[in-house]
Amino acid sequence: MRKALTIIATAACAALAQAPAAAQAWPTKPITVVVPFPAGGGTDAFARPLFAQLTKQLGQQVIVDNRGGAGGNIGATLAARAAPDGYTWFMGAVHHAIAPSVYPKLDYSLANDFVPVALIASVPQVVIVNPQRVPGRDLKALLAQAQAGKLNYASAGNGTSHHLAGELFKIQTKTTMGHVPYKGAGPALQDLIGGQVDLMFDGLGSSANHIRGGKLKALAVASTRRAPGFPDIPTTVEAGVPDYQVSTWYGLWAPKNTPKPVVDRMVDEMKKAFAGADLVKTWAGLGAEAPSLYGPAFGEFVAGETKRWADVARTAQIKID
Repeated sequence: MRKALTIIATAACAALAQAPAAAQAWPTKPITVVVPFPAGGGTDAFARPLFAQLTKQLGQQVIVDNRGGAGGNIGATLAARAAPDGYTWFMGAVHHAIAPSVYPKLDYSLANDFVPVALIASVPQVVIVNPQRVPGRDLKALLAQAQAGKLNYASAGNGTSHHLAGELFKIQTKTTMGHVPYKGAGPALQDLIGGQVDLMFDGLGSSANHIRGGKLKALAVASTRRAPGFPDIPTTVEAGVPDYQVSTWYGLWAPKNTPKPVVDRMVDEMKKAFAGADLVKTWAGLGAEAPSLYGPAFGEFVAGETKRWADVARTAQIKID
């Protein structure tokens, strides 16, 4: 019996010794982060500077793999089925907290197939228009056109946050607008700039440069306070739609069963990245703040968002066939 206990204790000590060693050894080869939307959208705006910084810190290339389609669900499914070895990660968004409520069946479960790692960014949604198609200067002018049923809005796809944000706006303002879904925020923004659609409810991060360049006009940010990088854009509260408050957020997950020491190491590297001035400055320019939710705290945040958007989807009667 004594010999058996000695063997068990020795094995336990060896396992404890190997855990930090595994985290220290990782990574020994390039890392892939699946981004489930086409290049050019809001997810990309945050993914590329963040993972460029992590490439420097980890000493291995962190590759962004854009896998768009089905409102972000194709990439999510791919990441959920990846080997849990620390070399495939998933950068999802608020869309993935919405998906369980609007799709009859998903080939992945955000709650069961992934481990929450970190909230990467949260930015207010912004009501943006093509200034040639919607010449009004403020949200009141937009509402007048919308109440006449003369407008259509673009989204990153059926069931995405852009879509539900538009439907929530229609419900709260009692207006009618057509919905034009695209395969990602990037293509939707390009058609908005090109004048094929009138407006869009988008995360400020992906719209920021277009707003600054004058290609798009922002009528309001969907929050209670003005965005630090855009002090001239009024809030929806100031613009007369006080209940309309929507944010777009992005997060990082690991496939289920990824070794805890590796996940913990990634959390530490994320914290280190956001302690630097470069990312903080980049995030401020995109209308976002450095994140403060990691691990289980981020998981709790996602659970709350999933419930919130389920209520919106039910009220708007949104289901994707």
